[in-house]
Amino acid sequence: MTLQGKVAVVTGATRGCGRGIAVELGAAGATVYVTGRTTRSSASPMRRTETIEDTADLVDAAGGTGIPVRCDFTSVSDVDALRDRIAADHGRIDVLVDDVWGGDPFVEFDTPWWESDLDKGIGVVRNGLDTHLITLHRLLPLVVARPGGLVVEVTDGDVEDYPGPVGIPYYLVKSGVRAIGRWLGEELAAVGATGLSVTPGFLRSEMMLEHFEVTEANWRDGVEKDPNYIMAESPHYIGRAIAALAADPEVSRFAGRTLASWTLMREYGFTDLDGTRPDWGRWHDEVIKAGLDPTTVDASTYR
Repeated sequence: MTLQGKVAVVTGATRGCGRGIAVELGAAGATVYVTGRTTRSSASPMRRTETIEDTADLVDAAGGTGIPVRCDFTSVSDVDALRDRIAADHGRIDVLVDDVWGGDPFVEFDTPWWESDLDKGIGVVRNGLDTHLITLHRLLPLVVARPGGLVVEVTDGDVEDYPGPVGIPYYLVKSGVRAIGRWLGEELAAVGATGLSVTPGFLRSEMMLEHFEVTEANWRDGVEKDPNYIMAESPHYIGRAIAALAADPEVSRFAGRTLASWTLMREYGFTDLDGTRPDWGRWHDEVIKAGLDPTTVDASTYR
């Protein structure tokens, strides 16, 4: 699997899925524009310490070329500047991964909508949907500049039934991103490109590691807080899934679909960082939805 000579753009690449995706595209040899709001000299409202420069360094270390570009995807002028830079440097985008989110600290997961903060809710929708529309409007011309481009919308969940209350704004954003992927599948096929959506499973992002009071080295200790955490996957897992899609000459067969880290694992056979193959889809259906006590299930058969 190689992406040598390919130009990729990952939006929301500062942390989480975006970082894992950028690094794995780099590991396959791509030049990756690492975009987001947090830099070593300026913070975003997320108030996190991860930066786009840190991600770009990880892309370089993995064997690719990381190019950090600060970009607020709610700002059309910022996205125009990004487009103009890529056009001047390369004249095209081979792989566009639309991973902007920026919403977790502002989501009121367990609060009825009529009791929630309206400004926060509208902000979640703006951060999670408007950004994707602006990104596509401005960057798709570089994707369709020549045949073979790939656009991946990153969402949460491959179906509509979330395990637990998520609130209207969160549900609207993630469902909307899947709808965008379906639209892209048809619209881009007409111009020789491919569009689709991809979701991770139970992600052990930087924020989730902190929530469970663990590190990547001892993440399994998080099962003391939630036994389902035994199925957690690193951001590199979805990164490897998308890198496999980007290297697949027949990726157009997936146009318009919402795929998942676990379904793509079955397709391409990659592993997570620890060499296992977590299958959150099977675990969700056969353990959580079935109402089983996860502590009584042999999790190794799902990894």
